[in-house]
Amino acid sequence: MTLTLNLSPELEQYLVREANQHGLSVEVMAMQLLTNSISLKQKQTEAVNLLQSWIDDEDESEQQETGQYLIHALDEDRLSDRKLFPLEMKGITW
Repeated sequence: MTLTLNLSPELEQYLVREANQHGLSVEVMAMQLLTNSISLKQKQTEAVNLLQSWIDDEDESEQQETGQYLIHALDEDRLSDRKLFPLEMKGITW
């Protein structure tokens, strides 16, 4: 597909500068930027969908077990004796 774009002067300057810095033509640089942007958006969408599936998971007891395991693991794997999640602060700060 061939596209004709009318770029603002600022966007044109940015594209030319990036192309020059990478030793590429403006067309190749534009294609790389577009491809990278689409790829990033797809990855973000996949991550959001995965997180949402975890949120929608109705197994509350499994979620609580996992949360307790993570809290325990984070507290145990510290160089300091100070706990990140002290029991006396449960319900107050976490």
